[in-house]
Amino acid sequence: MIQRRTFLKNASLMAAAAAAPRALAHCGSCEPKPAKKPNILFVLVDDWGWKDASCYGSEFYETPNLDKFAKEAVRFTDGYAGHPVCSPTRAAIMTGNNPVRKEINLPDWIGARRDPRAKILVPPNEDQLALAQVTVAEALKAAGYSTWFCGKWHLGDKGFFPEDQGFDVNHGGHHKGSPPGGYYSPYNNPKLPSGPKGEYLPDRLTDETIKLIKAQPKDKPFLAYHSFYTVHTPIQACKRHIKKFEAKRTKYIAELTAKNGGKAPAKTKREIFGTTRVVQDNAAFASMVYAMDENLGRLFKALKDAGQYDNTIIYITGDNGTLATTGRNSGGPSSAYPLRAGKGWCFEGGIRVPVIIRDPRAKANGTVCEVPVYAEDYYPTIMAQAGLKNPKGQCLDGVSLAGLLDGKKALDRTEPMVWHYPRYHGSLHVPSSAIREGDWKLVDNYHLGKQFLFNLKDDIGETKNLAKTNPKKAAELHKTLHDYLKKIGAGMPTKNPDFKPGADTKKPKKDKKKK
Repeated sequence: MIQRRTFLKNASLMAAAAAAPRALAHCGSCEPKPAKKPNILFVLVDDWGWKDASCYGSEFYETPNLDKFAKEAVRFTDGYAGHPVCSPTRAAIMTGNNPVRKEINLPDWIGARRDPRAKILVPPNEDQLALAQVTVAEALKAAGYSTWFCGKWHLGDKGFFPEDQGFDVNHGGHHKGSPPGGYYSPYNNPKLPSGPKGEYLPDRLTDETIKLIKAQPKDKPFLAYHSFYTVHTPIQACKRHIKKFEAKRTKYIAELTAKNGGKAPAKTKREIFGTTRVVQDNAAFASMVYAMDENLGRLFKALKDAGQYDNTIIYITGDNGTLATTGRNSGGPSSAYPLRAGKGWCFEGGIRVPVIIRDPRAKANGTVCEVPVYAEDYYPTIMAQAGLKNPKGQCLDGVSLAGLLDGKKALDRTEPMVWHYPRYHGSLHVPSSAIREGDWKLVDNYHLGKQFLFNLKDDIGETKNLAKTNPKKAAELHKTLHDYLKKIGAGMPTKNPDFKPGADTKKPKKDKKKK
């Protein structure tokens, strides 16, 4: 893989060489005027799963601005994060690579630790995204883009912040995964001065991005990477919307009960060692989603007011599935049902997320695309959309989606779509990997020593394990999966000779009763 130092040096030389002919020209009209490069607004929502939006089927959450936007964009039904947890997906977006590649080595969120008591000894995890990686921000900056970061980073501590990885501006990006001061000022964030007491974090981050949009010269393109901390825990209601959803919850549960013959619907189901929520009825979570959508509307309006909306390519997606499965009897705060499990798991609920992309120049806007895509694809897509070549010598596991955005029905994907999570997670996920090819998906669970094979076209909820009835397909996908992991040098789990049964898995905790 190309080293960043080499890339930046070459980029500077290329920029200087490109400027020389212009300096020697007798008049500006002697040369053709270069086409204006498009702006990029990349919106990443934390812990925002596939069904956490009304345009993806939620009957309880409301996302009116996103729904309207989706009708003028391409909405992907089979969009995926790069990993079941946050930091690895963020690395995949930044580099265009599978985050478990040896050079990146992020099979887990930054800060996660290994448990020596576990049945499986898990591979190590880096504490930052290596500076040697050429990020999409660095590639665009070298091409003349202004680069801004607002929100959650979680890709390293001091020396590895956004400003160290190609961003000119950093509002709020530091080493923590959840907002250290919660969602209301004071924020206790070293990269975001606190506002007036009670100021709401999503509003403040949006304010910062809007200021940058307003101040930007129209002849200079920008990358605005707007990374909401929402809807990561702590689940703290947006005060201006909570009453709306508390009232809606009462009515919604009554409707579900009536549909269920007068019996209250089951809200959870067991998932191997954890419990998964299967009903969306958390009013606080709903208020946070609604406030996020409200701020999306503000971003769209700011672009329109600045005359930039129709020259801005907009990406909206999540970093992993919603937090549905936990070690508590109540499960998580949200639900991805009918998808199986949630954040932290290699089942669909842990990796399938909303993906909506609007390129104003694309032909397929206003359509729905069923081709599987994932986080590794954004880097090469952005480079293609900006009319730029990928950095010379850089390995990219993702592929450009530009063809799909113009209406093509397939991708020429050369590497398999693989999610490798060989570590334990607080959701009670145990070390596993997954691969998807076409409609088929295999999950290899190292802790259980068991394989799960599903046909997602027939069984989106992954309820029927076909590994025994179709051993040929299971063996084929298993080989492809492990050949790929070996090829990229991914760390692999091993058996723990000192393991004591029962040390690494516990029954779900009982929820504390409110006093």
